[in-house]
Amino acid sequence: MFLFAGLTIFLCCRNKGTGNNGIPVKIEPEDFLAMFHPLSLPVNFADSSLSKKSTDSSIGWPVFNQFIPDSLIQKHFGKTMKPRLYGSGRLIVKKAETYLFIKALSPAKKMLFIVCMDAEGKFVTGMPLLIREEESDIRYAASIDNKYTISVSRLRKDAEGRKFFIRTVYVYNTEGVFTLIMTESNEGKPKIGLIYNPIDTLPHKHKFTGDYSQDKRNYISFRDGKNNSVIRFFVHFEKDDGNCKGELKGEARFVSSTLARYIANGDPCSIEFNFSEKNVRMKELEGCGNHRDIRCFFDGIYPRHKENNPKPVRTKRR
Repeated sequence: MFLFAGLTIFLCCRNKGTGNNGIPVKIEPEDFLAMFHPLSLPVNFADSSLSKKSTDSSIGWPVFNQFIPDSLIQKHFGKTMKPRLYGSGRLIVKKAETYLFIKALSPAKKMLFIVCMDAEGKFVTGMPLLIREEESDIRYAASIDNKYTISVSRLRKDAEGRKFFIRTVYVYNTEGVFTLIMTESNEGKPKIGLIYNPIDTLPHKHKFTGDYSQDKRNYISFRDGKNNSVIRFFVHFEKDDGNCKGELKGEARFVSSTLARYIANGDPCSIEFNFSEKNVRMKELEGCGNHRDIRCFFDGIYPRHKENNPKPVRTKRR
């Protein structure tokens, strides 16, 4: 009986976050993580689950604030609102980070957050996954696949019953942030904007400098570098009917008479340019995902654009 009573008091204090005298109870990181039941990949969430009566563990604000800044919640609920918090599961990456899923529920708004903790149980970053507002017709769904890729879908219907979606895909990177790697939608294509070439007015006296293009929205511009072994470039491409884009400006160094490579400090991207008299062949060697969408690459053959030199004006002799 004494053991049962002691355990009950401990659990109550852990969940509520305060002792009998109102002083916050300090708990260890492993105790905080134990408040979240383990999940198995893949994981799927729907905003309809936010309206159901939760059977997850309740988390008191004093306990929550020991590990996670309240600004994560206040940004969406305001400083005066203290929604009810529930632990909705955890995913553990061996010898790396842990993902926690936290419900925040108020009468007018219900949300699900994903929070990343490091290997020592310290908060790194977090972001909202789902939101459900009482007067909104927009619905959300989220999932985490076997590679810990996070997908969030925003769903709606128009007056005619047609369904539209916007899907955003994130990954957690070594910099400690959730990085957006892809966005797709069926809500209609945005207006095509103009492409600004930042090196267009620079000199191009090198034999391989100039403009190489497949069309108006797929081209590479080369301009003179600081010496003949360096060439400046700007590349812009749009594939898959404009749904996959890439753009990069930099300097490439010649490793042979016709072959130049882009390699820059702090950038994992590496691109090769193979020149001929009539075209240039571009090939992505590795790591250019920060400069393009996930489903396309820096590659292809670009014909050299012939410059229209004005014809000399002849004058008749008197």
